[in-house]
Amino acid sequence: MADDDKLRGQLRWPQDRFAHALSVLAAQSLVSLPDGPAPKKEAPPLPAENDQRPEYTRADMARALEGGEFAGLTRAVEDKLGKKLTTPDLSTLLGLYDFLGLPTDVIFLLVGFCCERTAANYGPGRRPTLRQIEREGYLWARQGLFTQESAAAYIRRYQASREKLPRFMKLLGLGDRKPSPSEERYLLAWIDMGFDPGAVELAYDKTILKCKELKWAYLDKILQNWHRKGLHTAEEAAQGDRPAAPRPANARPPREEDAASIRENLARMEKYRKKLRQEREEN
Repeated sequence: MADDDKLRGQLRWPQDRFAHALSVLAAQSLVSLPDGPAPKKEAPPLPAENDQRPEYTRADMARALEGGEFAGLTRAVEDKLGKKLTTPDLSTLLGLYDFLGLPTDVIFLLVGFCCERTAANYGPGRRPTLRQIEREGYLWARQGLFTQESAAAYIRRYQASREKLPRFMKLLGLGDRKPSPSEERYLLAWIDMGFDPGAVELAYDKTILKCKELKWAYLDKILQNWHRKGLHTAEEAAQGDRPAAPRPANARPPREEDAASIRENLARMEKYRKKLRQEREEN
């Protein structure tokens, strides 16, 4: 029997995708699975965005295109983007499929998601580059979006968060305009953390008092600090971020005799405990 971990490593597939493929092959009686549930093993860490994906040669891409799955994905992506993929484009697409291990149906959802987001940000007819799609693909891989269901759920959450953006823009004094891509990243991150509009408005007020203008990085620093403390509403932030009350000027400092009295009481308690232990041992 082939070593599963070695085979999965050669394929560069995550555990979920590898297990699903095995179950499909087993259902077709092409492989046999051991009796009972296989011990769950930790999947290797997913590559970070700055990890170097393989340099695919023309021969690599030709072999990939011989397979019906990747060839079909290529045609579908070309139709979605309205252009013929270049050699660098094909290399990037193959990296999503081969290096990151995203299934073809998930990659197609990814491309559609990026197309809709680009059109919403820059106008109808605008299309994302394969490099932009690749960056989003790394994000999906790090979040474990390797099935249609998990990817669709992510898209629904993203769309629900986008619907909240106009309200946040207004409370930040930015009117009815659309946020820039950088502004959108800040806002979506705060929404994803669970902040309500009141908390962001309070952080905005603190930013204006300190900086005399909207400084996104400063506002983000306030909210990140509140997030670490678990403060996500205006009421929680107002209470939890309140500085400790200063010590009254006329407060009496602890006296030496008070400390001596405490030490004496502790010594008496310890002496009494020893006496009890001795009595238990004698009985």
